[in-house]
Amino acid sequence: MKQNSTGYVNELMEQFARNTGLEPENSNPKRYLWTDAFAVCNYLGLYNRTNNKVYLYIALRLVNQVHHTLGKQRNDNPKNGWISGLDEERGEKHPTKGGLRIGKEMNERMSEETINESQEWDRDGQYYHYITKWMHALNNTSRVTGDNKYIKWALELAESAHASFTYLPDHGTRKRMYWKMSIDLTRPLVFSMGQHDPLDGFITYNEIKNGMKDFEVGSSPESDLKNEIHEITDICKGMGLTTNDPLGIGGLLSDATRITQLIISGVLKNIELLEMVLDSSILGLRMYMKNDPMKYPAEYRLAFRELGLSIGLKGFEMMVELINKNPELSQINSLNERINLFEDYLEVGNNIEKFWMDKENRRTSNWIEHRDINTVMLATALEPNGFLRI
Repeated sequence: MKQNSTGYVNELMEQFARNTGLEPENSNPKRYLWTDAFAVCNYLGLYNRTNNKVYLYIALRLVNQVHHTLGKQRNDNPKNGWISGLDEERGEKHPTKGGLRIGKEMNERMSEETINESQEWDRDGQYYHYITKWMHALNNTSRVTGDNKYIKWALELAESAHASFTYLPDHGTRKRMYWKMSIDLTRPLVFSMGQHDPLDGFITYNEIKNGMKDFEVGSSPESDLKNEIHEITDICKGMGLTTNDPLGIGGLLSDATRITQLIISGVLKNIELLEMVLDSSILGLRMYMKNDPMKYPAEYRLAFRELGLSIGLKGFEMMVELINKNPELSQINSLNERINLFEDYLEVGNNIEKFWMDKENRRTSNWIEHRDINTVMLATALEPNGFLRI
């Protein structure tokens, strides 16, 4: 990690806070769940690195804004209040019970509307893979603050999301998952299953389970995610994970970092899962780099997708460091063989960061169109510990 990166990351996060109505606080902030999950982790990481409580204050304000914006109905919806249907008082105590909206500008597709695939990307609703990112952010918030309410909210979000996104097909014996649900979680908007959603859910549920050990949470059998973990383990079986999408590859490498931490903590014991994720990551990385994606100018590149890969490669380096400190893992030859395969790709992340730190490359329409997510992901790539640690 660069010694002077903290100041630059602080500058990026200040830009994000101003642009989205976080600081100074706006009565109608612009919240987007994926970006906000990374942002919370970034602020927590800055707090851990500097011990400046301003960062912790902003992180907690962001959590509150997300719950009161994305946990409630849209302004253009005739319904109002918490999307869970809870009254105002109970909703304050359980803000994640009904899940959380994506935060897209267009309202969700109504039940009588015909599906328009090109528009669906711009419509609101709920994404499972965004929700798991928020569970991760809440878990980290509890870990840093010592306040168990955040991990309780993560647990309730996991239970609600799992119950709504998973289903048993009419002629099947194994559950599957919907990719996108309506705001109130009553109907699927996209029926297909996200390639990495089940794996992400499996890891995140176990991360919550690991975090609950430090708090008086989940003391009853009904609240330990045992059933959810069992079901999502079954959904994961036989799924192909390889992708040539840089954000997807980065996500797999970040997952490998979390798996390693969960193995060391004793929550997971499956080394084969870690090896499988690394196998898929290296195959995807080879496919992605085969076309020399770094040769293209900024206007033809999507920063947040590339920066996702950079974050994952930083996670890979963290994973290797953790493995080397743990004799039970460092002596596994098959794991070391896989780690060695990544040696030629470790500079890719640094090259991505340098490219997007150049202000000229941030003047393109592609950067500006996705300014908030690009800004936050660049900050995460430069100081990833807040996001990668569990």
